[in-house]
Amino acid sequence: MRKIKLEKWKSRTPDGKEMDEDLLIALNVLIGNKKPEEMPRGLDNFRLFGRLSKAFEKADSSRELVLEEADYKFLKDTVGKDIPASWGMNANIMKSFEAFLDAIQE
Repeated sequence: MRKIKLEKWKSRTPDGKEMDEDLLIALNVLIGNKKPEEMPRGLDNFRLFGRLSKAFEKADSSRELVLEEADYKFLKDTVGKDIPASWGMNANIMKSFEAFLDAIQE
């Protein structure tokens, strides 16, 4: 099991509105931007996404993302393959993803 504390930060939309962002939003963007042909399929992955959804919902209120090892591995592999390099220019995103990648197995 891995536990990651979630930090919020402010960002601006293209039309200048200020909004809160966090690791959950960034992970959802990464998953949502996967090409349909790269999206995992099958019953096991269906259940994986159900567990992720529940973990994200809990984390939204508790501010701590708690993941089973298989779920963490899926997200870590997705981050390793799909994270845009340009996100590294945002110190808040960098800090959040470093905390995610450095999470220690309990």
